[in-house]
This record gives sequence, C-alpha cells and structure tokens, in this order.
Amino acid sequence: MKVKGLRWWIIAMICLGTIINYLARNSLAVMAPTLQQELHFSTQEYSYVVGAFQAAYGLMQPVCGYLLDLVGLKLGFALFAVIWSIASCFHAFAGGWGMLAFFRGLLGVSEAAAIPAGIKAVNEWFPLRERSVAVGWFNAGTSLGAMLAPPLVISVQLIFGWQAAFVATGLLGFIFAGLWFFFFHSPQDHPMVTADEQQYIADGLEEAASAGGAGSTRPDMLAILSTKRFWGVAIPRFLAQPAWETFTFWIPLYLSTVRGMDIKQIAMFAWLPFLAADMGGILGGYLSPFFMKHFHFNVVDSRLAGVVIGALCMIGPGCIGLAPNAYVAIALFALGAFAHQMISALINCLSADVFAHQEVATANGFTGTAAMAGGFIFSLIVGQLATTIGYNPLFVCLTIFDLIGAVVAIVLLRGSHKTAGETSRAAV
Repeated sequence: MKVKGLRWWIIAMICLGTIINYLARNSLAVMAPTLQQELHFSTQEYSYVVGAFQAAYGLMQPVCGYLLDLVGLKLGFALFAVIWSIASCFHAFAGGWGMLAFFRGLLGVSEAAAIPAGIKAVNEWFPLRERSVAVGWFNAGTSLGAMLAPPLVISVQLIFGWQAAFVATGLLGFIFAGLWFFFFHSPQDHPMVTADEQQYIADGLEEAASAGGAGSTRPDMLAILSTKRFWGVAIPRFLAQPAWETFTFWIPLYLSTVRGMDIKQIAMFAWLPFLAADMGGILGGYLSPFFMKHFHFNVVDSRLAGVVIGALCMIGPGCIGLAPNAYVAIALFALGAFAHQMISALINCLSADVFAHQEVATANGFTGTAAMAGGFIFSLIVGQLATTIGYNPLFVCLTIFDLIGAVVAIVLLRGSHKTAGETSRAAV
C-alpha cells in the first residue's frame, strides 16, 4: 500500500517518540514534591539528581549521534528507545536520592538519542524549504510530553503510587521501539512511499549534500568542531537550554515551595507552559518560510529572524518575580516556554541545513552537548541558590542568556548564503 505524503507520517512517528521520551523525562519533575518527602532529600540534593541526567545526556548526545550516523536510524533509534524504557522502569527501585540519581543518569545516556535522531530523519526525508516546518512539528513532541506529564503521571501516582508512575512511563517506550523498527525506512527503501514523493524528496535534496555523501560514511568529528557554523549553533543552544531545564525540572517545585500550590493544583496548571511551548515550536517552524517568501531572506537569515523574536519574548519569564500570584507566574512561564521552543526549533533546524546527511546526527549531538552543559551548570546553580537568594534573580538570567545567544547567532551566522547540505569541511 502506498501512502501519499508519507514524510509527514514519519514526522508524526518521530513526534510520538519524542512525546514518550519527554514523558519519561518529566515524570521526575512532577513527582518532585512527593519524592522529596518520600525519599527525604533536600533541594540541593534534588539538583544533583537533575544534574545526573543532564550530565549523562549531554555527554552522550554526540556519541548517540555518531552511532545513529554509523548504524542508521531504523535500528539505532529502536535500541535506544528500549534502553531508556528499561532505565525509566528501574526508577521504581530507588530508595534515596543517590540511587535515584544513578537511574536518572542511565535514562540520560539513552534518551540522548532522541533529538539527533529526529534531526537526521528531517535531513533524510525533507527538502530544504520544508525542514523548519518538520522540525517545528517533531520538536513539539518535547513540550507535548512535558505537558502530558503532570496530569498523567500524578494520576497514576495518586492511584497506584510513585513507583508505578515510573514503570508506566517506561512501558510506553517499548511500544514506540516496536513501531519504529517495523515502520521506519529511508525514503529510497520505504515500501509505502509513492514514486512522486520519492522523486520530490530526491529533487529537494541539495547537490552539495549528495556530493558530500559520496565520500566516507564516517563523520569527521574534528572537522565538525572546527567550523564557525558549528559554534554559531552550539553557543546559542548552550545559552538557551537553561530556560528549558528550568521549566522542565523546577516549575512544580517552585509552584509548591514559593507559590504554595498542592500536588493536585500542580497537576491542573503545570502543563499550561508546555501547551504554549507546543505553539511556539510549531509557529517557529512556519516563521522561516514566511520570512523567505515575504521578505526574501535567505535560509539562515530566516531562521535567525525567528530566533530574535523568541529571544525578545523571553523577557516575560524574567518578570516572574513581579507576578502578584501563581496564575500570573504560570502565564509568564507559558510565554517563556513559547519563546524557548520557537528558538529551539529554529536553532535545531540549522543543524539539518548546514551539515551533510552522514554527519548531521553527530553535529547535532555535539551542539546538544553544549546545550546540556548549559542546562547542567544552571540547574546546579538553582539548587545552590534557590533557597538563599530565591528564584527571581535566576529567572532574570534566563532572559539575559537568550538575548546574548541571539546576538551570537547573528554575528556568527548572519548573511550566510551557503546552501544546506554543505559539509562541515567547507571553508568558513
């Protein structure tokens, strides 16, 4: 059976995997108030648990990307999904923050494959003009997973206990691994792709990418790291990630300790910022072709225009300290999540734009390491300072970081007219 527009079904499947990935990831955050009481750990010790995931995730992203480039998406992503599912289920055996941190590290090792896998699939299945839209849709899975976590995880926790909540989110990953392994193929090999769509994809892939793919199938790590374009993506991701890690891991604890919400209120309202994040990621994907069509921006400049808009919107969460009540604070969190995902979708898309197929997952993995390094460092800072100076100055830092990141991206990338698919070995 042939399926028209199969590439969009591929994106839907990647989005599903990302939702399940982030549902397992965010289960810790939504249960943090309960786990803090059950396992008797402090806010600082909680930051170590968060940091264990971030450190493992960040270090493994280029490794996962390299493995995906070597063994391919079909087998590689399925195996990583199985491993993260096992790690998630193991959380049920945690007896203290140290063991919980160990299992979070195992989760980070395997979940690091998700974003490089998605970017590689976009590079493989989508022509240049559709890539930002595709990234926007699959990137929405990150916030959809985070959005679903509060009501779903807390519901399971209240009925069956916190251990069951970790097991339930882990079991979903096994289902995705099976779906991915049996239904994903490259466009040239997929039995369900139409001849017209196959030709459309082939025509849309740049000649430079084809030339780059004709050489070694192994990505050149040193060549990737030596380019200005890599740092034009990596530094803004380093500066932007603290916002997402704060929204992901600290909102429930902030609402509980500072705004006085109980766990049921958190379940009712903590998902709203991630709904806004979905809209930001999707809108960010459509902004790029909008700027290309109506303002005749080149590809890179069209991405950067959206990044600037997102950075300006990040002024909102910097004002959370001025919020008169929890509901205004949640609204400002929502604006920040909207802005961050707009930035994230467009910055991630640049990896698919400027690196060839055989190295795009590796390149995105290295930029992911930079991102998680920023998130890891900032989470430890939050754990150290939240109970002394409070959260408000830390929220202001998130605004400053993204504004600086936008400037760095403009300085390093603006005006580039190189087409997508040029390898990292191109002169810069």
